[in-house]
Amino acid sequence: MLFTSPILGGVNRQFETAPIQNTVLLKLAYTCDIIRSMINVSTYMGITQFGHAYKIMAENDTHTLGSVDRVLLENMIRLCPETVSYLYADYTPPITLYKKGMRPILEQQMAKISSSCSNDEERIEAVAEFTSNLQGRADMNIDTMLFGGTEEEIITRGSDWCTDVARVGCVLCQIVDLPSRIVYLFDTEKAYHGHAIIEVFRTEVWGAVDSVTNVIYRYPDGKPASTWDLMSNPHLIEAHYRGHSTYYTNAGQFRGVAVSNYLVSNWKDYDYSVSRVNAYKRSVLEMAEKGWPDGLRWLHNEDEHRLSY
Repeated sequence: MLFTSPILGGVNRQFETAPIQNTVLLKLAYTCDIIRSMINVSTYMGITQFGHAYKIMAENDTHTLGSVDRVLLENMIRLCPETVSYLYADYTPPITLYKKGMRPILEQQMAKISSSCSNDEERIEAVAEFTSNLQGRADMNIDTMLFGGTEEEIITRGSDWCTDVARVGCVLCQIVDLPSRIVYLFDTEKAYHGHAIIEVFRTEVWGAVDSVTNVIYRYPDGKPASTWDLMSNPHLIEAHYRGHSTYYTNAGQFRGVAVSNYLVSNWKDYDYSVSRVNAYKRSVLEMAEKGWPDGLRWLHNEDEHRLSY
């Protein structure tokens, strides 16, 4: 049976699904239409949500124009009081739609890293540990480092680039039937302070997971803490801080948040071009290597509505 879903990342797509999946998703589509009729989602979508400087930064992202990472960023929806009900009720399907055999190499990788796991929480922990270790193989040479590509390519070469690593975590979770999505974090009071994590759905709730730093956000009783929970309760963020290795685990990093669906079942619809560092990003990375001698700041007048590079 074929149906068109309006809830899969804002793109109408047709899927051949099992009867039980049809029932669930059709109900979600109906509810989603009701909620979306109450708010204008497009008002909260895209790279303009967090100020002009971050808009410029996103426009100069080093990933290839039109590639998966650019598309996900451009379609992100800001998490705020006006959108929280939509994003946590109907935006992301509570089932993955993944079919065995779609990504056999990733299936093998997931089977290997989760071989000793007995429940979903342990599988999430295994994914977070695996993705956080990808930076150990990352090429740190600005002249030769690569960005983007398929998740298989990212795993093979290693990466410490948060958006690439988050995609790996997102897909690995979906392969074992754990719905997941990309979450973008922006410290709007600092320059170049963007980060990407994921949210994973289990026990009927969403929980934030940092794929780069291996932080799984939870309440003291072990219940998963969503990104909205963290935004509403900054002490939950600080409780997970473990020093410099968890650099992004601070309340400031959650000043601006957006969510984007990345469904592994749609992977053939994306462009997975691999790119090298562009001039804009090179200037930022080179200054970071120098330790920002004159202090962290916008280098190209991004906050003054003009560029200078």
